[in-house]
Amino acid sequence: MEYRRLGSSGMYVSEISYGNWITHGSQVEQNSAIACVRAALDVGITTFDTADVYAGTKAEVVLGKALKGVRRESYELFTKVYWPTGPGKNDRGLSRKHIMESVHASLKRLGTDHIDLYQMHRFDYEAPLEESIRAFEDLIRQGKVNYIGFSEWTADQISAGLAIQKELGYTRFVSSQPQYSALWRVIESKVIPLCQKEGIGQIVWSPMAQGVLTGKYLPGKKPPAGSRATDKKSGAEMISRWMKDDVLSAVQKLVPIAQSLDLTMGQLALAWALANENVSSVIMGATKPKQVKDNAKASGIKLSEQVLKAIDEALGNVATRDPNLTESPKPRA
Repeated sequence: MEYRRLGSSGMYVSEISYGNWITHGSQVEQNSAIACVRAALDVGITTFDTADVYAGTKAEVVLGKALKGVRRESYELFTKVYWPTGPGKNDRGLSRKHIMESVHASLKRLGTDHIDLYQMHRFDYEAPLEESIRAFEDLIRQGKVNYIGFSEWTADQISAGLAIQKELGYTRFVSSQPQYSALWRVIESKVIPLCQKEGIGQIVWSPMAQGVLTGKYLPGKKPPAGSRATDKKSGAEMISRWMKDDVLSAVQKLVPIAQSLDLTMGQLALAWALANENVSSVIMGATKPKQVKDNAKASGIKLSEQVLKAIDEALGNVATRDPNLTESPKPRA
């Protein structure tokens, strides 16, 4: 496993992060989830990403149990706040009330006294941005949070947040967590150039496009039984955007590229995302320890410019690039 600095911060993260968005607490049993975390540690993965909303807060509980007894200083623990975690009108968003209540709940579920990276899980159009940033700054000063970031923000939203932090002399964002893969490239034109300039690193989710870039979904064929595309609890709705013959046919053109490099399709997808110098880490999920071990081998792989060009040519125009597709929920009113 190789490691990179998270943005311009002094903290290093593993090139492959372990995420438990749709696995822990919902898709796989707790014992299997813990086995996957242990496999991640065994292969040198030190960065673990979760969120309070995953599996209705259960994902944080499972991750906390899986990391119990592991030297706290030896791993980086990331979580997030924004999405609803309860039925109340204030059980969501980035108000100071919800942030403060959520961080304490996350700390309890994770079984720790601090979070290495706390992230605003979406942009909140209802809470004043300065209120949210002040709350995050207070958490840093209280020692409950070491670094701060955001997920799925537009370039304009990032700039607005940075301007407030600069004006008030507050701690700056060091990370962005967007969806990014060879099929979903909406951050390339605006978000990445801004983040490179401002010292913000990308921790990208779904680098395998919900599994489509593994090549297991074939054009004109039904999805394999038990795959994510057939599991409504496991992101079937999200993956549906890729389940089109033109996309699946283009992905199959990547197979000989992966074979020529002696890589699996999953490893090729992860290595492609890591080829972007603004990417600090790519998040992968797993339901079996073997998947963890196989995907971890993508760390350290350097794809040549010739290979990157061949991937672009294979996918043609099926990749999505529109920066306007980075969205957060509009105000409830």
